[in-house]
Amino acid sequence: MPRWEKGQSGNPAGRPRKRRPNISAFDIIFDKRITVSQNGEERELTVDEVLELRTYQDALKGSRMAIRQVLKMIERREKALVKRAPSQGFTPIKITTENDPRNADEAMLILGIAVPDPFWEGRATDERRILLSTWATQAAISRPGRKLLTEKDVDAVERCTLNSGDLQWPRGGKR
Repeated sequence: MPRWEKGQSGNPAGRPRKRRPNISAFDIIFDKRITVSQNGEERELTVDEVLELRTYQDALKGSRMAIRQVLKMIERREKALVKRAPSQGFTPIKITTENDPRNADEAMLILGIAVPDPFWEGRATDERRILLSTWATQAAISRPGRKLLTEKDVDAVERCTLNSGDLQWPRGGKR
């Protein structure tokens, strides 16, 4: 007489699965300890510590990639120190910025988008006045898809542009 009937499994739950711990291969490797000789004395270090030591040595030799890694290690260490003792020895730095509307003037002068106003140069004031270059204004008023300018806008453009009489206004651009 057979032990099992035909079509019935002897192990209804199936083969048990292998149980693997939630440990990656890197965790196993990094837990290993290596004996390292430094300055004539032997020390036992983890693989992680050995890799960090090697990265420091490479950074000191000038390897840019190693220098980046060391800077990242320092940043992680600093963040960990702040989390552990946020109130000890750290004083917050207050940064204030001052917005000056004249900051863009120098950049526009360097790029040739603007030029010093030749009629303003001889004045005794410390203030400098600039005008937009004709080519820059022409590029702005000629760009496709721009909206029609009002009479007030046209007056402002002409007032702020050097040689505004040389501008070629697009059809329908000047009301």
